[in-house]
Amino acid sequence: MSSVNGTVLAVLLSLVSAAGYALAAVAQARLAARSAPGRGSLRALLTRSGWWWAVGLNAAGALAHVAALHYGPLTLVQPLGALTLVAALPLGAYCARRRVTRGEWRGALWTLAGLIGLVAVTGPATPGDSLSVSESLAVAAATASLVALLTAGRGAGRRSGQGLGHATAAGIASGVASALTQTLTAALALELPGGPVPWWQTALLAVLISGFAVGGLLLSQTAYRAGLAAPLAVVNLSNPAAAAVIGVALLGETFRGGPWGWLVAAAASALAARGVVLLTSAAPNTSPHPADALPEFSPTLVSDAAPDTATANVPG
Repeated sequence: MSSVNGTVLAVLLSLVSAAGYALAAVAQARLAARSAPGRGSLRALLTRSGWWWAVGLNAAGALAHVAALHYGPLTLVQPLGALTLVAALPLGAYCARRRVTRGEWRGALWTLAGLIGLVAVTGPATPGDSLSVSESLAVAAATASLVALLTAGRGAGRRSGQGLGHATAAGIASGVASALTQTLTAALALELPGGPVPWWQTALLAVLISGFAVGGLLLSQTAYRAGLAAPLAVVNLSNPAAAAVIGVALLGETFRGGPWGWLVAAAASALAARGVVLLTSAAPNTSPHPADALPEFSPTLVSDAAPDTATANVPG
């Protein structure tokens, strides 16, 4: 396949990946709007077809992303993945029978600019480097503690802040799962630093990866109780940020461009933070009661969704 055809295919697969992730986020947000928090909520979630649609769409997005990386460079595929947020806004508004507000578009564009800036200057300095098993275990322990800290807040009065905390935890968990997957791949290929490792360490890595991947999915589901746009933006930002921290701290990586790369990363982080603030302030109010929420997401039932403001103009 020629380089031009490969690039075109990588772009198409990246767009498919972004669409899959966006649809999954909308599905999760709609489920979160009608799911009552508390004991038994996970069991109830697993019985909903919309949840399995979301899982399938996330898996499809991940597969399309991996395939895009096979045909195109990381510097092309990763920025296109940021289009997930831009796609999710109109999809979520369409399902809710409303328009995307000007504040939401502004917040999305600020966040998108920051995310693209971060992705542009991050990346492995020496591709193929991976964590050792001991480093992986240390990262897993630190991540578990950080996730527990981010999700410790309670109270409906802080629902927006708590949602962003869960979204940050979700992105970090997913980013760490990706880093551990790289280590597991190197272990299976007998390419880990220090030589081959015992089978039980390889099995332990697989268990940790599964735990963080599933945990990231469930944490994002909880985060979407605070809305769609701001939590999704935070998930998309904290995922590469976690990978960048691991790369810089443990793998000797650095931002591309030397000191200028660090400056671009700082500026991009400020842009993204501004975008999240705008998205949080522009997000429409959502009811915390499941009975007032939208019907469950399903590709065949989108047109049957009732508007959020159906009773807004009824006197009294």
